[in-house]
Amino acid sequence: MTKLVILEYPDPRLRQKAEPVRFVDDALRQSVDDLLETMYAANGIGLAATQVDIHKRMLVIDVSEQRNDPLILINPEILRAEGRESVEEGCLSLPGIYDKVQRATKIRVRALGRDGRPFEIDAEGLLAVCIQHEIDHLEGQLFVDYLSELKRQLIRKRLQKERRQRSSMHETRASAPAL
Repeated sequence: MTKLVILEYPDPRLRQKAEPVRFVDDALRQSVDDLLETMYAANGIGLAATQVDIHKRMLVIDVSEQRNDPLILINPEILRAEGRESVEEGCLSLPGIYDKVQRATKIRVRALGRDGRPFEIDAEGLLAVCIQHEIDHLEGQLFVDYLSELKRQLIRKRLQKERRQRSSMHETRASAPAL
């Protein structure tokens, strides 16, 4: 397995709409395994392929307490959505940023599993929120798109400042003599 690089907002590749998966084969299953490894390494509960610059309609989720119950959704589509609630979300592509977003409280989803077989699942609570969030990624949408333009500008500036600080720390370490 390979740990992949997670794209960070405002990278334009996050806006690319993912293409449907035509065949579930060993190469695709390897990509799914890489997504899982990357998600777990980043301490996330969900990751869409688009976030790692793979523009195929697939995502992985694990909201279990023990982090040992992964859900793989290939070509997911929401069949039904009920209720509305405001929930705080974060995103691996927007490290350290959290805000409230309106989501359906219950959903029914159809997808293919890792084995290529179709299935349907009913989800509510955190799982429903996570599925909706990751499907948005496949559509080229981010949770900050639900926020005001002013909030998005503030988030962009904050993330750019943090990246500059991380970059200057790396440069300082790289120029320091090794002991």
